[in-house]
Amino acid sequence: MGEPAGIGGEIALQSWRQRHDQNLPPFVLIDDPARLKTICDLHGWDIPLQPVDEPAMAPEVFPDALPVLPAPLPATVQPGVPDRRNAPAVLHAIELATALCRKGEVGAIVTNPIHKAALYDAGFTHPGHTEFLAALCETPRPVMMLASERLRVVPVTIHVSLQQAIDQLTSDLIVETARITATDLRDKFGIANPRLAIAGLNPHAGEAGSMGDEDALIVAPAVERLRAEGIDARGPLPSDTMFHAEARASYDVAICMYHDQALIPIKTLDFDRGVNVTLGLPIIRTSPDHGTAFDIAGKGIARPDSLIAALRLAGAMAAHRHHV
Repeated sequence: MGEPAGIGGEIALQSWRQRHDQNLPPFVLIDDPARLKTICDLHGWDIPLQPVDEPAMAPEVFPDALPVLPAPLPATVQPGVPDRRNAPAVLHAIELATALCRKGEVGAIVTNPIHKAALYDAGFTHPGHTEFLAALCETPRPVMMLASERLRVVPVTIHVSLQQAIDQLTSDLIVETARITATDLRDKFGIANPRLAIAGLNPHAGEAGSMGDEDALIVAPAVERLRAEGIDARGPLPSDTMFHAEARASYDVAICMYHDQALIPIKTLDFDRGVNVTLGLPIIRTSPDHGTAFDIAGKGIARPDSLIAALRLAGAMAAHRHHV
């Protein structure tokens, strides 16, 4: 469902409309059927909705109608205006999806964007969606990956200021993040021997200490430890030469030291089709790499590209895990 006042409903409906052209795996939407019908009526979309009692019904329904596990909303939705009264239903949808995935009733979950401020009154205390899912799965250390067909990136530090990122960065944190990444690339992506490119923190990876000693004191020791563990890691590498086509062909994922170092290149290369993947969970979780887009909610112009990419990647990851 995601935030009901955002674009989640619109892009989910549009994704189903493109199910054949995009070769999407069958999915079931946890949402309020009445809200979805309102969206369809508003935009003149002829999309049949079929409430289902359990996810097992979805594959049979999916070719001809969008299967919906009903999650009624207590308050009428006004696009672009979040209502705290709907917060418990939003959290319930996340909890239900996670429980179904942990029980094996679905192969993966794909989450639409949430609006944290609207959830606080419902008891939401987590920094974000990822941390909430980690708590539900009793996982201490989730890792965020952004993935597209042209690049995968993992930021070691995430939603903190640049100064905080530098202060938080340690060899232990780099090693732990890289270990989790390598494990999930093997187990969920089917990459037998993942190649990790470890970015330096400073310009030119410190240039022998003339531009800072963090790369020599923090990053390089982490790379040495990873290599000693049998992980194919190299670095610290100058980040300004890591993301051109020839460089990208030499690794499977770039481990970056801070948020923008990771997200600027992937959003430049593939802004509309980037996928957020949570690594380190016992379940498969992907999501579109964008927010609630309140400014265009209700206008019927939101592009479903990132959600479609998230659905396709979740399906591929689930299929790989099933056949391992």
